[in-house]
Amino acid sequence: MTLSARSESTASKAKRRPVVAIIGGGVSGAAAAFHLAQSDQSPAPTIIVFEPRDGLGRGLAYDTAEPAHRINVPAARMSLLLDEPDHFVRWIDAHSATSGDADALRPDGNLFPRRNVFGDYVNAMLQPLVDDGTVQHRRSAVAHLLRDGQRWRLIEEDGAEAMADIVVIATSHPPPLAPGGLQTLLKNHPRFVPEPTRAGALDAIRPSDRVLVIGNGLTSADVIASLALKGHTGAITAISRRGLRSRGHAPFPQDPAGDFLADPAFTARTLVRNIRNAIRGATATGLTWHGVIDQVRAQGQSIWQLLPLAERQRIVRHLRPYWDVHRFRVAPQVEAALNEAISQGRLEILAGSIAGTNVEDEAVHCTLRLRRSRETLERIYDAVVVTTGPGHGGILASQPFLAELAQSGYLELDPTGLGLSCTRNSEAVGPVAGVTPSLLIAGPLARGTFGELMGLPQVTEHAAFVASVVAERLQATVLGPAQNLL
Repeated sequence: MTLSARSESTASKAKRRPVVAIIGGGVSGAAAAFHLAQSDQSPAPTIIVFEPRDGLGRGLAYDTAEPAHRINVPAARMSLLLDEPDHFVRWIDAHSATSGDADALRPDGNLFPRRNVFGDYVNAMLQPLVDDGTVQHRRSAVAHLLRDGQRWRLIEEDGAEAMADIVVIATSHPPPLAPGGLQTLLKNHPRFVPEPTRAGALDAIRPSDRVLVIGNGLTSADVIASLALKGHTGAITAISRRGLRSRGHAPFPQDPAGDFLADPAFTARTLVRNIRNAIRGATATGLTWHGVIDQVRAQGQSIWQLLPLAERQRIVRHLRPYWDVHRFRVAPQVEAALNEAISQGRLEILAGSIAGTNVEDEAVHCTLRLRRSRETLERIYDAVVVTTGPGHGGILASQPFLAELAQSGYLELDPTGLGLSCTRNSEAVGPVAGVTPSLLIAGPLARGTFGELMGLPQVTEHAAFVASVVAERLQATVLGPAQNLL
């Protein structure tokens, strides 16, 4: 190419508005689009969000009509605007969004609205950007994502295509998988619920059914609370390997306590010791463990990045379940439903595993092996619900475009097993392509690199960070050579 032709090509690119495609329009994708739209770019990028749902910002977590599904942190700590942490609360007040929900406001003054209210809030923030064309909402899923020269070709399920300069992957984790052979054995059972977060998933469960819930985390708690609201009175067994139940919120307001960065830990063992010492110190002053865990969460990304890979992997293998039940707390309304079910003798929480299963006339016969014991229990259930958490290992196989990117060497699993491999700039890392600056990972799929990325406000903070990285890439494209996006 001659010098004049190259100059003409550069001028042509400068005139064309750059295109940013965001795959996934849940909170992570919607927040990335929102913050990118606020950036001062010239020319302003075309932002396309691929999301099959009608609205942006709801995703799987907040697109629920179940009245028992509530946000699990106070509304005052959830906001799309990083510098206005009370923005969601003010939006609720302005729109009377909890009208008719008398249980949303707790006696301590904290507000725990239903989860769809937060989804409505994020969607309301994005809708003006969609209306004025700043953000394009494509109501479809991406089937294929292919490298096309220096750009990306996105092919939708119906065959429609779009070209983008930068792509942000903001999809969610794949659904949980039932352990052992249950998925195959029960796939045609009328009351087998492999994905309880889907709308109407629990409708087939009858009021007196004996229910086995596999898992003891937040989703398990939501299932039990939802069944209670539906008038379910049958016995429920919730089983998980350790039998750990998600904890509730602090009995009174507490500030974050401790400091885990002044003298940081470089091993999992030291980190646990530091946390335990901080909890003992808090207890001695009349506080609870909640403030200490809040501080670990606040400093979580820095703590995680200081740990060597082997220590991160050790935490994932041995400590993650204990962290999850303390970090991801149940809403007070949900905690009350669980406590009531236990006190009434309807809910039994077991530590163990399923040793064997067979089905006779829709009755599910299970042999349960208790943890650290040779004892087994023989139980019969009418319904089985899977709440084991995200299937991290199946991320790359969960969607065709992810599998194709992995096959072509642009993506690989993070060595911790928590998500997709990426740099600290959230750029995708693959075994063949290495670092790809024009392919970024937003949200929980970047958890392996960043650590704490499963709850708000960390999700919105990371989305804003990804948006800032994208803005820098776009600016480099205008001011510098095209290889910035290779």
